[in-house]
Amino acid sequence: MSFWSYLSHRHQQLLTDAFQHASAVFQCMVIATVLGIAIGVLTYRSGWAGNLAIVSTSTVLTVPSLALLGLLIPLVGLGVAPTVIALTLYGLLPIVRNSIVGLRGVDPALVDAATGIGMSRTARLLRVELPLAWPPILTGIRVSTQMLMGIAAIAAYASGPGLGNEIFRGIASLGSANAINQVLAGTVGIVILALLFDAAYVLLGRLTIPRGIRV
Repeated sequence: MSFWSYLSHRHQQLLTDAFQHASAVFQCMVIATVLGIAIGVLTYRSGWAGNLAIVSTSTVLTVPSLALLGLLIPLVGLGVAPTVIALTLYGLLPIVRNSIVGLRGVDPALVDAATGIGMSRTARLLRVELPLAWPPILTGIRVSTQMLMGIAAIAAYASGPGLGNEIFRGIASLGSANAINQVLAGTVGIVILALLFDAAYVLLGRLTIPRGIRV
């Protein structure tokens, strides 16, 4: 069976797997973004705290994804839970690092001016610092998403959802008629999803970043 015939025959299952893959990455990115920005806000004012946050989240990336999933399975079981925990942890570093870098890079004169007109610390953070730090934060979110698209495929090892199941089925049946088609379909699907997510982030950047800051 040719690759195109395989896609035609299996398109319904592939679309379901693609939706589950995209949904898992999106939900984990929402959690990682909230946690990452919160960690950045809490630590950027302190040199040692910011460095500790970056080192701690970078340490997670040194743990192989299969090993992390293997450690999580006895604790939370198979399926969605280990997938969400692993993807969220892997997605933190770029967001935490870029949040800290972006917040530290805000011009102190602008912060002083906001203080001078009577803004509270919370108001300065929400209305001055975070908006100015948003471009690097969004870049970190884009990087994390691209990483998680690939890592999410490994979640099939823990019976997680997504296109990784198609890839694992193909690898498990190497030598059969459709093994290569299965691996190729899963891989191409992940690449397409990654490109679609990145295009969405580009659009989000154009809508949320003022032209002057983009320039």
